[in-house]
Amino acid sequence: MSQLPACPKCQSEYTYEDGDNYICPECAHEWPKVAAAESADEARVIKDANGNVLTDDDTVTVIKDLKVKGSSLVVKVGTKVKNIRLVDGDHDIDCRIDGIGAMKLKSEFVKKA
Repeated sequence: MSQLPACPKCQSEYTYEDGDNYICPECAHEWPKVAAAESADEARVIKDANGNVLTDDDTVTVIKDLKVKGSSLVVKVGTKVKNIRLVDGDHDIDCRIDGIGAMKLKSEFVKKA
């Protein structure tokens, strides 16, 4: 049996599907299935290599030498990156590194400073 979301209005667990909507029989609230899927994506949590939750404007430290594609530059272990911005995608950190410029990093290669 599939797990349906609780009603966002009254938190009832007895919701059911009707076409493209979810319906709550207790308060008669209706909401689209698409909105429920988007709210699940908004709850996405990005963690560093040690399992610490990252947020925008955090400072992180690189834990592995990272080659920069398209150039001979390398981001060395221990490089501090300030004011990160979290984004969606495979590389979930958008930042600027001194001496290299704008970069996208994977959260698995950084730890929170």
